[in-house]
Amino acid sequence: MRFQFLAIASSMVIGVVSVPKATAQIPFLPQLQALSSVSNDSDNRIVSGWIYLDGRQLFQITASKTNFPERSEDIQKKLEKISQNYFQSSAKTAVKVEVRKVNELPVIYVNGQYLMTITSEDAGLRKVDISTSANQIAEILQEKLQQAKQERQTQFLIDQGKIAAGTGLAMIVMSWGVYSWQRRSKKDLLYPIASQPPIGPLNSPISPAVAAAQPITTQLNQRQTQHLQEVKRRLFQLTQAGIWGGGSFLILGLFPYTRPFQVGILTAAQFPLRLGVVLLGTYVAIRFTYALIDRFTSTLISSGALLTPESSERLQLRVSTFSGVTKSIATGIWIGVGFLLALVSLGIDIVPLLAGVSLVGVAVSLASQNLIKDAINGFLIILEDQYALGDVITVGDVGGLVENLNLRMTQLRDSEGRLITIPNGEIKVVANLSSRWSRADLTIPIAYQADTEKALKLIESIGFQMNQEMQWQSQILEPPQVLGIDQFGDRGLIIRVWIKTQPLKQWDVAREFRRRLKVALDEAGISISVPQQAIWVNDDHLLNFQGNGKAN
Repeated sequence: MRFQFLAIASSMVIGVVSVPKATAQIPFLPQLQALSSVSNDSDNRIVSGWIYLDGRQLFQITASKTNFPERSEDIQKKLEKISQNYFQSSAKTAVKVEVRKVNELPVIYVNGQYLMTITSEDAGLRKVDISTSANQIAEILQEKLQQAKQERQTQFLIDQGKIAAGTGLAMIVMSWGVYSWQRRSKKDLLYPIASQPPIGPLNSPISPAVAAAQPITTQLNQRQTQHLQEVKRRLFQLTQAGIWGGGSFLILGLFPYTRPFQVGILTAAQFPLRLGVVLLGTYVAIRFTYALIDRFTSTLISSGALLTPESSERLQLRVSTFSGVTKSIATGIWIGVGFLLALVSLGIDIVPLLAGVSLVGVAVSLASQNLIKDAINGFLIILEDQYALGDVITVGDVGGLVENLNLRMTQLRDSEGRLITIPNGEIKVVANLSSRWSRADLTIPIAYQADTEKALKLIESIGFQMNQEMQWQSQILEPPQVLGIDQFGDRGLIIRVWIKTQPLKQWDVAREFRRRLKVALDEAGISISVPQQAIWVNDDHLLNFQGNGKAN
């Protein structure tokens, strides 16, 4: 069903933008054409346009650009006056169109009233001689005036009214059907794919990697469902607008009295309508592309092709980064395509524009080398998985949690809540504190007078107890390593402990280990050393003075 919607939207966009430059062709409606140029001279160039009767095109006339509006308006007013007089006459009155010669030029009279003079430019437009052109226009006027009068007869209006009523009823039925379809589709989306268990053979075991990746696929499926729901909602709205708008235009075209309103509305709305369809088509394409990206990513993860127990946790961060960057690239591409389609729909030749844009692009690329450098370095960061969204990194003198990553920049949030923006081209050396696994590096000072063996065994037992508890077992990857006495410091003996943890869990594990160790050391009577300083006095006079004082 989703592909049917996409096909409908694509066909509507193609139908709008594939119209010739100066023509808006819509089925069952009169063909509209703006002034078209025949000659390329400046203000004296020859332009052409249509003469209308009841909103229908009759024939084309030509004149210079300065004289065309006046000539067109004069002929249109005379034709309207002649037609009104003819329509008010009795039903048996026939229309009489004559071609007379005045100053060697054919002149058209309708029921004895002057309408227009045929010029050589008018004949050149039809590529016939001037007399043949006049006879062709006279035949058109004869036929169309008779048809217009017949359309004003009572029986014809009654028949057209029946067609209008049937059209209105069909609009209601179609609109109700689309609404019912939309409600059923919405109910189906209340139970998204993400809420369903993994599909596989009955009672088949699930690998640890796939089990760990299930939250990722759930998020991706939820996003996919949201994007598809948005696409369907917009297409349903477009379908409803097409039903009511198209039906209304069809009804306006059924009656000779309302057909001019149809032409006026189309003349005023043809360009906004084209732009609206292009904008809506671009928006739908972007959202559908988002759904395809989420679908592809979730399928890749669910298959387990790239998953191992060691990489499943890391995959969540990579997927978020890859999905966001791919969507931003797709958005830029679709916006560019939509912009070009909008220009085509407005009748603008984009070939010279593309050539100019290519030259401008070369100039901009030379002036924007830093941006290109940022984009290339950002692409390599994502490709090589140097870091991803959610990682904690250190770049130079700054560090923090990666909140945003794209091809141009990286944004970090440090411990004080500051948002730090770093262009990707400026990142030379980066330290990732949460890539695949982390480590809590603890240095524990004890007094020189303490029992060293007892302290080492106590520290080791604390680590073993934490590793056995369910709360901490999932966060600690390996048993804590007590490396021993690392150095003799001014605070006492320094004992180093390493604890390998899940990414970003080293700080939680270290805080809990320190708390338990403090309680255990107090219970064992082992004191944590504090900075100490010994003072040695070697002055003989001071020593003699202290000795004399004691003698007295």
